[in-house]
Amino acid sequence: MPNARASHLTRRGLLAAGGALGLGVALAACGKDDAKEGGGTDTGAAKSSGPWSFKDDRGQTAEQKSVPKNIVAFTGTAAALYDYGIQVKGVFGPTKTADGKADVQAGDMNIDKLEILGNVWGEFNVEKYAGLAPELLITDMWQKDALWYVPDESKDKILGLAPSVALWAAETTMPQALARRAELAESLGADLKDRKVTDAKARFEAAAERLRKAAKAKPELKVLIGSGSQDLFYVSVPKMSADTLYFQELGVKFVEPKPNAQGFFEELSWENVGKYEADLIILDNRTGTLQDADLKKAKPTWAQLPAVKAGQVAARVTEPVYSYAKCAPLLEDLAEAIENAKKVA
Repeated sequence: MPNARASHLTRRGLLAAGGALGLGVALAACGKDDAKEGGGTDTGAAKSSGPWSFKDDRGQTAEQKSVPKNIVAFTGTAAALYDYGIQVKGVFGPTKTADGKADVQAGDMNIDKLEILGNVWGEFNVEKYAGLAPELLITDMWQKDALWYVPDESKDKILGLAPSVALWAAETTMPQALARRAELAESLGADLKDRKVTDAKARFEAAAERLRKAAKAKPELKVLIGSGSQDLFYVSVPKMSADTLYFQELGVKFVEPKPNAQGFFEELSWENVGKYEADLIILDNRTGTLQDADLKKAKPTWAQLPAVKAGQVAARVTEPVYSYAKCAPLLEDLAEAIENAKKVA
């Protein structure tokens, strides 16, 4: 889940603040070089005429007289569509880092060619959105009927300007999340039989098998899903996010924390960061979370953890870009981390 810093302690804000998938804090391209300039290929290339509709994971059907071309999407979802050759006109959500570089959630998109409507939690420029003459809004869904990074206070105005599609990023598994975004991309004109797409899917399937074998070979290995903030360390519940639920289904043995009332993660003080024994830690890599090198300097208790001492800390892409091209490396990296890890807890 994302790394937004919410000002209100709602469940949705907590997720954005950093919990859910490993969430921390408080609370590919299928196109050619010219597509790289803005996003992908013409979104209506495959279905340029006739009505368009898509039933989303809320059970709602978005409709237009023709395939939408003026698309605005949550950054991570836009990045997934990009890998299928579908471009968007605008994005919202973590897109640009403080030094002006592309956020990890932007994938392969050229962010300089996109209208960024909001870069942090609670930020969404409705006037700019209206100026894009949007035909479709797309985002993730971590809670039923809650549109990710669409501010509650301006939601009605935003949803009044164009149809919307929301797809689960929680309460689903990685293959299901991938299939739904591929289905959406196809409805928007993507060719799922394109060689780049089929190769990426084949790589993903091979990576899943590698992870399955790695986990089976080391059944005693315990993996902890963590996210670090200045004040707290968050240990995530594996079944609550699509990626880690899938890793669990493939045989990875995760630490099972005692979550708070929100159900996504348990907050630990840095004094109690060693509450759970773990041989391998996968650490939230989102912008704004503390990384291994930072934690070693700032948190003495972190440096004393067996997994940290053994150098068995791997980055976790907490909010995956749900395209096969982006998810295959995630499975490969985790498989490699498990293959190289030893029992230390």
